[in-house]
Amino acid sequence: MQANGAGQGQDSELSCLNNSAQNGEPSSAGGAHTNVNGLSTTNNGNSVSNNKKRLSQSEEDVIRLIGQHLHDLGLNQTVDLLMQESGCRLEHSSATKFCNHVVEGEWDKAESDLSELKALMHSPSAIVRMKFLLLQQKYLEYLEDAKVLEALQVLRAELTPLKYNTERIHILSGYLMCSHAEDLRAKADWEGKGTASRTKLLDKLQTYLPPSVMLPPRRLQTLLRQAVELQRERCLYHNTKLDSGLDSVSLLLDHACSRKQFPCYTQQILTEHCNEVWFCKFSNDGTKLATGSKDTTVIVWHVNTSHQLKLMKTLEGHAYGVSYLAWSPDDTYLIACGPDDCSELWLWNVQAGELRTKMSQSHEDSLTSVAWNPDGKRFVTGGQRGQFYQCDLDGNLLDSWEGVRVQCLWCLGDTRTVLASDTHQRIRGYNFEDLTDRNIVQEDHPIMSFTVSKNGRLALLNVATQGVHLWDLHDRVLVRKYQGVTQGFYTIHSCFGGHNEDFIASGSEDHKVYIWHRRSELPIAELTGHTRTVNCVSWNPVVPGLLASASDDGTVRIWGPAPFLDVQDAEGLNESCSMDS
Repeated sequence: MQANGAGQGQDSELSCLNNSAQNGEPSSAGGAHTNVNGLSTTNNGNSVSNNKKRLSQSEEDVIRLIGQHLHDLGLNQTVDLLMQESGCRLEHSSATKFCNHVVEGEWDKAESDLSELKALMHSPSAIVRMKFLLLQQKYLEYLEDAKVLEALQVLRAELTPLKYNTERIHILSGYLMCSHAEDLRAKADWEGKGTASRTKLLDKLQTYLPPSVMLPPRRLQTLLRQAVELQRERCLYHNTKLDSGLDSVSLLLDHACSRKQFPCYTQQILTEHCNEVWFCKFSNDGTKLATGSKDTTVIVWHVNTSHQLKLMKTLEGHAYGVSYLAWSPDDTYLIACGPDDCSELWLWNVQAGELRTKMSQSHEDSLTSVAWNPDGKRFVTGGQRGQFYQCDLDGNLLDSWEGVRVQCLWCLGDTRTVLASDTHQRIRGYNFEDLTDRNIVQEDHPIMSFTVSKNGRLALLNVATQGVHLWDLHDRVLVRKYQGVTQGFYTIHSCFGGHNEDFIASGSEDHKVYIWHRRSELPIAELTGHTRTVNCVSWNPVVPGLLASASDDGTVRIWGPAPFLDVQDAEGLNESCSMDS
């Protein structure tokens, strides 16, 4: 699709020569013909059927696309035969001539060709832009050849009178000061005189030509790539990196990922906690998992190369239990918070297994949530009794905000804005630097917890009696309500996950883990195995096929793809994922 709005009115003249072909007569595009037994024989000896039907517009387009692709592969004789037999023309003769002159560096002839092309174009300004690009290449080649006077003449007498992109002309004039060719190529970010730079120029020039005159470069590959990407985007279970190339996929089957590749299967059950497990969180680098329990401990697990978890450290002494955990941006530190009646906060050095700070401002405080500033030097904490503090790594109070009954916290990437959900069923943004606040999200029911996407655009809320809601923080609108989950007044923590954070997972009071594709309200997976409420889920940020869930049943489950496949399953999986990257 071209931005210049060129129509298809010229296609009958430019693309195909079908007026004679529809009457069973040989096309004039192929040269001399003789008829033998109902076949039309060309002057090169090839036999071509004489009984041609009139091609539809889409059929003409497909033939031209195939012809362009074959031409790019160097199969020029095949292209000639295809165009001859179909009665189509790959591109307008003026465009062919223009391209040849550009590749050969015959700039005066190329400029002359533009006059012929002008009548075929709908945008007069496009000719000016094309001429500017031609003259720019001509100017740079003169400079590289040390023909400074000729280059200066092009700049003054040809480029400047166009009165187009004067800022670029000033930059081009500065290249006159380059002392040698290497300096020119570096400053101009240019490949130098020759095929490479001229081919790149031709790709730019082609974008201004209507497709009826000349197809955009590599148009068939572009369409195939778009088709593959669209199929991947529509695939509910696609959870691998999107490869924009076509070499790694098969075009012979539609793309469809299997559920067996998705983290729907229990790979491990961690049973080291001896009471309800209230929280779990993977580290930012994906190599560790921290779990917090009513049993007063935090356990840090190591994720090995085979994605198995091994106990690494046990951090003890949290008298009220551990209901919330937050990794520092560099994963050096881990902060643990307790339930509503806990006035203390623990800041651990994870690698050393040592407590760096145990913070408590007042025995009447309730510090139940925490969030790290992206700079890694500060954090905010608060609770439902009206405390809202910003502190340094030693627990020193830097700022405070009075009267905010905090349910959950998040620091945005601008390092200034803190999001806090409160007891008024809303999320507000607080700026500790200029002491301003603003309303961002307003719900009709209590917000039990929330999390924010990596890009800071989306917020995922667990809303009492309602379930999981997705909000756009920039537009301040509710995007989607996800169905299936059972959410009462327990605090349940959901998460984004998978490649590009395309998926959403949440625990539930019906003992299940629910997974949705971000754009679909209905769950694509319901994971069973826990025997009590699932309080928290965490998706590994580095390994998209690894998910953890923490439950009141005292266990942490690690979910991954199907652990093994029999021969029949494996064959079906290969077939269904033939376009997978």
